[in-house]
Amino acid sequence: MSILIKNCTIINEGYSFAGSITIDGDIISGIYENGDILPDKEIIIDAEGLFLMPGIIDDQVHFREPGNNDKGTIESESAASVLGGVTSFMDMPNTNPPAVTLEILEKKYEIAKRTSYANYSFYLGGSNDNLAEILKADPETICGLKIFMGSSTGNLLVDSPVSLENIFSKSPLLIASHCEDNSIISNNLAVATEKYGDDIPFEEHKNIRSREACIKSSQKAIDLALRNNSSLHILHISTKEEIEMIKEAQKKNPNITGEVCVHYMLLDSSFYGKMGSKMKCNPAIKDPEDRIAIIKAVKDGIIKVVATDHAPHTIFDKSANYKNAPSGLPLIQHSFQIMWELHKAGYFTPGDIADRMCHSPADRFKIQNRGYIRVGYYADIMLFNPEKTDNKTTKFPAYKCGWSPFGESSFSSSVIHTFVNGIQVVKDGMLTGEKGGKRLKFNHEK
Repeated sequence: MSILIKNCTIINEGYSFAGSITIDGDIISGIYENGDILPDKEIIIDAEGLFLMPGIIDDQVHFREPGNNDKGTIESESAASVLGGVTSFMDMPNTNPPAVTLEILEKKYEIAKRTSYANYSFYLGGSNDNLAEILKADPETICGLKIFMGSSTGNLLVDSPVSLENIFSKSPLLIASHCEDNSIISNNLAVATEKYGDDIPFEEHKNIRSREACIKSSQKAIDLALRNNSSLHILHISTKEEIEMIKEAQKKNPNITGEVCVHYMLLDSSFYGKMGSKMKCNPAIKDPEDRIAIIKAVKDGIIKVVATDHAPHTIFDKSANYKNAPSGLPLIQHSFQIMWELHKAGYFTPGDIADRMCHSPADRFKIQNRGYIRVGYYADIMLFNPEKTDNKTTKFPAYKCGWSPFGESSFSSSVIHTFVNGIQVVKDGMLTGEKGGKRLKFNHEK
């Protein structure tokens, strides 16, 4: 199949220009500026008024399958992804069973091969006793190793000093870390329980899962990475202090990086009274000063990767009291729209958005031939209307859990078309029924 997409505004590699692109099979075959002679193709899409960007790459999602399919599946959440312009995702190992062996991990790949609308990769989970599995992992076909440093339970908690040292010194995979200190959190929860009993207000979340818990754990991860010259990617940064820690660490090891998620730039602690459990996530969303520092870090390029930590729960579960309401937000269908709102507020240029959501994730994970509009690259593309107000994705989100943190809100942009490997999976804001996802591959330097 050959396709011509013409008369759009292309946002790519720091430039924005009026032009057109062609797709042949699963590959971008041509890029044209206005005035160039355009070739004939089987399908012609007139995209006048629309902006075209590379498909978004989300490096942190929880699609719940296998084990929690009532919350989400690879099929349902990848559908929400492409409706939001996300064409590639990397899914976390805290499924049931936890993906701590290569055999379990491959079963997730088999599900995705059958059902995913978007391109996919899955993290291997680290534990105190699975170093042998880690050493067998192929960094050309697995995106990374996820470790929970003090903020998980069971065999996904890595708290042994010996295990941590072995992982940071020997892992062939990029190490993606959730950094919160459990002892600090437990003490803070005990204090809140003594004060409030079972009626802990959600405003206390940022004090229970405090900045001190994040700082202590992130510093531990950074020290390990510096000592072992590791490739470390700290997920969902939530404090201004962690930003400064990463900035300093990068002077000694540029492979120490961080990621932020869209909700830490949209919300802050002043929203807890209104949103309650619907903004409860880990690490906790913190103070306005942290939100501003995170936005600045993304703008300045200290933090170059923006993701979602998409984590759906049923609305029934989310309606429980503080202790029983699970942490996590369904976000992936809205991530681009949130970034565009931040653009309209004056924080980011369209080029910043393309870099932090497309180019830089591809670069950090060394993804083969994705993340850019380039001839010879896979045709992962999203087109959006920058002015069309749309509350469809908030009022009727595609998430299997059926709700959005944003309720009846409207965003001022809409994703219109999405292509994955040259297959149009979204047309005029609706799923076409076609699935185009492939397993991501990575350019690992041996």
